[in-house]
Amino acid sequence: MPAKTSKDMPILRAIKGGKAAPPPKLGPAKPVVKPPTGAIADDAPVTALNLAPVNLSPAMAAYFKKCQERLGFVPNVLLAYAFDMAKLEPFVAMYNDLMLGDSGLSKLEREMIAVAVSSQNRCYYCLSAHGAAVRRYSGNPLLGEHLVMNYRVARLNKRQRAMLDFAVKLTASPGSVEEADRERLRRVGLTDRDIWDISAVAGFFNMSNRIASATDMRPNAAYHGQAR
Repeated sequence: MPAKTSKDMPILRAIKGGKAAPPPKLGPAKPVVKPPTGAIADDAPVTALNLAPVNLSPAMAAYFKKCQERLGFVPNVLLAYAFDMAKLEPFVAMYNDLMLGDSGLSKLEREMIAVAVSSQNRCYYCLSAHGAAVRRYSGNPLLGEHLVMNYRVARLNKRQRAMLDFAVKLTASPGSVEEADRERLRRVGLTDRDIWDISAVAGFFNMSNRIASATDMRPNAAYHGQAR
């Protein structure tokens, strides 16, 4: 695998305790692309639940600031979790480890799993956010659309197809997963550690999909036009 640069490493390696700090004063969001007309009004508020945000911990205040600087906005999923630092901090740490940390799976492959799982669960938030990530990482808007609609129509190699078949089976009928499914992954060159990572990413997004659907979590409008 190619050597990682500091830019590729997770923004946050670990969450440490500390006194709460007030949220940083962030400037106005500067989306990379202009969102479609009406998207902002349609996708507000962030969730259907009335949960007041609390003061961000120092680590989370810094993380939100970094998101604003790098993305031009703070992802709505972080704002949704900001009513409780005990939930926000582990969520961020787990996400960064799974999606940005060391793995035999590329960042694109992990985003592909996120989209295939979210398509199975019909999760509006994750399909919008991670569909945009697939388009960005792959440089192929068509791949992003295929995975959102039905990954089986995408032009995938044997490794990718086996990976997504496994993630979707784990999502739709976890009790039916057996050794033959793991062996199919091994036959296309995936290691046992890769199988763990596929399962961990699929499991994380099944959890996230259900929280997003339960709360009617709405994606940032900027996602809709990214990497088109």
